[in-house]
This record gives sequence, structure tokens and C-alpha cells, in this order.
Amino acid sequence: MKLGLKNKAKPKSKFVRGVSVLVGGTTIAQLLMVVISPLLTRIYSPEDFGMLAIYAALLSIAAVISGMRYELAIPLPESAQEAVSVLVLTIICVLGTTAVSAVAVWLASDLMADIMGVPQLASLLWLLPLGILLQGMFKVFNYWAIREKQYPDIARAKIFQSVVMLLVQVLGYKAGGVSLLAGHAIGQGFGSAKLARSALRRPEFKRWRWKEVRLAAVRYRKFPLFSTWEGFFNTTGSQLPPLFFAALFGAGAAGIYALAHRVIATPISILGQAVANVFFSSAAEAHREGKLGALVHSIHYKLAQIAMPPAVALMITAPEVFSVIFGEQWREAGHVARWMTPWLYLVFITSPLSTLFAVMEKQQHGMLFQVVMLISRMAAIAAGAWCDNLLAAVIYFSLASALCWTGFLLWIAHNTGHTYRMVTTPAARAAIISFLTTSPLWLALPFKNNEVVWGASLTLSACFILTHYWRLFRKVY
Repeated sequence: MKLGLKNKAKPKSKFVRGVSVLVGGTTIAQLLMVVISPLLTRIYSPEDFGMLAIYAALLSIAAVISGMRYELAIPLPESAQEAVSVLVLTIICVLGTTAVSAVAVWLASDLMADIMGVPQLASLLWLLPLGILLQGMFKVFNYWAIREKQYPDIARAKIFQSVVMLLVQVLGYKAGGVSLLAGHAIGQGFGSAKLARSALRRPEFKRWRWKEVRLAAVRYRKFPLFSTWEGFFNTTGSQLPPLFFAALFGAGAAGIYALAHRVIATPISILGQAVANVFFSSAAEAHREGKLGALVHSIHYKLAQIAMPPAVALMITAPEVFSVIFGEQWREAGHVARWMTPWLYLVFITSPLSTLFAVMEKQQHGMLFQVVMLISRMAAIAAGAWCDNLLAAVIYFSLASALCWTGFLLWIAHNTGHTYRMVTTPAARAAIISFLTTSPLWLALPFKNNEVVWGASLTLSACFILTHYWRLFRKVY
């Protein structure tokens, strides 16, 4: 009887089971960060968060190209021995990138900090090569785990990462901003070690040869030639705000943006990253079998249903929510978060599908897309700087990003054999549900200063959204 109940509780498809495992682990990991954030905002200043945002931006830009994007090819070969050759190739690339970054920091740390307008960061940039090494290795072994469908291992590694990072940041607060940066770097290392053990124990790993590594480098050369630039432009575009805001408006402005982005992007990315990992593992097989279009349509529809209701609710309530949770000094972060929400909603429903560039071997299209988005984002931030207004810069940046991701959705529809209704129909249905679930908040807007009415409307909308999620849950379990 118990066995029957246990089987009944399982999701109906392998895809959903994989997503469920990753969502569970990622949710715990990210919720730990969200729960601790109110404490961190009270023991660290916006300037400290600004330095973390700048360091994280530099690390993200460097780490995304540390393996020359060969890590994306690890799940693709049918032969495990060929996949090991790609893994070894990627490790070599990560080590080379780390060495180059270490030399650059040694020679030009003061210059780099001065250009970014944060001279005090110069003494902390030694953490950058360390972060590149640890984050690059995590990406390598994460993709091996994706290939092997070791989703529980990935989930446990993410939880371990968050625990170690937060322990360093909380316990080391007396050291100042350096603890924020060190925790960010060290956490990645512990996650890498947990994933690496299962890969290094494989018998294929003991039989790799230089000749096979060279053949893998040639076979998957499109990844460094095109995907590297795609990843670089994408990450640079998304990491521009903290770098530019620090230079234009000070480290405090970068910290305000970083907190807003962290709070919104964390829950939005919990499911999105899990779907991306499982989708990448399944999409290659679906593409070979001619079933990719159906898979893409199903994923897009479900993600729109999940993401839009809370996104609409956050746009209405963000300033009040931020001031209550993080303190009144962070209310401006709530205004920033409100205008970031439409862009991050589109990231949520589209970025998991961006692996299609690799699956369909159209990396040059991905590179062109990221170039267009980078140019658009730089123009948007320049317009905000011309206005000398942080909020205007955020609005322009979010609008430019949202338009680019909408264009990507249209590209997906065209290249998977769908009409453009694949884009509009899920969005329209999700919009109707979002309006219904958040209707108490719309009705309560004239009574925003009445804490009883506003609190009741928040509670009622939350119940409506949870009911909607329960209906979605019942369809797949």
C-alpha cells in the first residue's frame, strides 16, 4: 500500500522527475540565501553589496568563457569515452584561463579598480582567479552530471554551495566586505568537489588520450568559435548594470541594484535553471527523433503559467515588500525591482530554451543574438546615464532586454516549425490567470496606506496564486 502511494506521488514523466529533483535542491539552496538576506542587509552596507556585485560581475564574465564553452558539448556525444575527452579538454581550458586571469590581476589590479570607480576593490581582486578556477570546475562537472542524469548529486551540490557561502559571509562579517566576496568564491569550490568525485571514478576517465582530446577540440570547435562569444556577450550584457552603476552612480547604487536583482532573480531562476539543465539533456534526443517542436511548446506554456502571476504581484508590491523585509533604507531597491520584473519574467520563460543554439548547432545565431542584446543594453544604460538617473537607467535596460528576449521567442517559433501563436497564446492565457489571481491587489491600490486592507489583499492574492500552483502541480503528479 505504501509503495502504491509512493509511486502515485511521483511525476508522470522522466523530464518532470528530473526537474523536480533539481528544483528541490535549488529551491533549498536559494531559499537559504533569501532567508539570510535580511540579516546580511543589516550587517553589510550598500557599498559592501556594491563591491560584491562588481566582483560577481567580473567573475561571471570571466567564468562563462573559462572552459571555452566546451562544457556545453559534454552531454552531446553518444560515447562516454568521447565525452570524457571533452571533459578533459574543458578542464585544460579552465586552468589556462585561470592562469591568464592571475597574471592580469597581478599586473593591473589597481588600474582595474580605478576604472570601475572602486579603488578599495584592488586589494581584493586576488579572489578573482580563485573564483574563476572554482566556478569553471563546477561548470565542467555539473555538465557531466547532467549527461549522466545525476540530478540528486547536482541538487546536493547546490545546497552545499549555499551553506558554505552563507557561513563564510555571516561568520566573517567583522572582516567587512571581503567576507562577502570570499564566501561567494569558496562556496563554488565545495560544490565542485562533490560533483567531481563521481566523474573521476569513471573507468573512461582513466583511459583518456591526448589524441582523442585533440579530436574532440576539432569536432566541437563551433563551441569556442561561436558559443564562447555568445556566452561572453550574454553575460557581459547582463552584468553591465553593476559595473556601470558603480562607475556612474557609486558603489551604493550598484549594491541597490544587486540586492533587487538577487531577490527577484533568485526565485525566478530556481525553476528556470533546473528546467534548462533537464531540457538540455532531453532536447538533443528530441531533436534527433524529430520531437523538438512539441517539447519546446510544452515547456514554454508551463513556464508562462508558473512565472506570470507572481511577476505581476511583485510589480504592484515591490517597494513596500522590500522596505518591510530589508529595512526602509532599501525601499529604492524595491522601486528598481519593480521595473526589472518584466525583463526577468521573459528571462525565466526563454533562457532555459537558449540551449537550442547548441542542440541545433546554430551557435552563430546565438552569437548574433547576444551581440544585438549587448549593443541594445549598452545604449539603454547610456541613455540612463545621460538622464543622470539610476531608475531611468534600470527602466531602459529592462525594456531593451525584454525586447531582445521577445525576439528570441519568435526565433524559437520559426526554427521549431511553429507559428507565432506559440508566443502569443501561452502569454495571453497566463495574463488572464495573472489578472484574476492578483485582482485583490488591483482593487486595493486606492487603499495602499491602509495596512489592514493592503495586508488582506496581499494574503488573498497569495492564496489565489497558491491555488493556481496547486492545479498545475496536480497535472504533473
